[in-house]
Amino acid sequence: MINHRFSKFLIRLLGWKGVGGLPADKKCIILGIPHTSIWDFVIAFYYYRTIGGDIHVMIKKELFKGRLGRWLLVRGSIPIDRKNSMATIRNVIKAFSTHDTLYLGIAPEGTRKPVKRWKTGFYTIAKAAKVPVYLGWFDWKTKTISAGERFELSDDSQLDLRRIQLYYRKKNPTPRHPKNFVFLDEVEEAYREGREF
Repeated sequence: MINHRFSKFLIRLLGWKGVGGLPADKKCIILGIPHTSIWDFVIAFYYYRTIGGDIHVMIKKELFKGRLGRWLLVRGSIPIDRKNSMATIRNVIKAFSTHDTLYLGIAPEGTRKPVKRWKTGFYTIAKAAKVPVYLGWFDWKTKTISAGERFELSDDSQLDLRRIQLYYRKKNPTPRHPKNFVFLDEVEEAYREGREF
């Protein structure tokens, strides 16, 4: 197990600092935006250890081979089969029901490549497991990270995705690879016009 003191040392060595602490809810989904590098996971893992939490993230099962696979498992990563998303969602919902505390980090982009339409798996899991969603973020320019604020989901996943994207567009966190972070055209338009969804 990775200890708290080592995590604190590493985060300080890398120049990162946190904003706020752990979410008030013991079970929740924390979005990790913008996700453009595997380093996002590394920073998030060690940051949450420094503040007394363990963040679990879902990562494609193809990466769970050899030393990297063992390293990911020890750090709370959950292998997912992207060809069977419903089985993955069922397993995560079960994990929420069997744990007293579970912070699940999800990158709704679903990839480190540029993608305008984010995936709604986090929404499906949050609704089914009855857990809240927090709007976590990384900023590689200021080297700050946060679990963010709690976001109240509606019954419209597409509306919520637009509202969440607009929140991040306004916050404007700097990704590690800026060219890989984009928003829906309608979100960019709403941002320019000062509109809400």
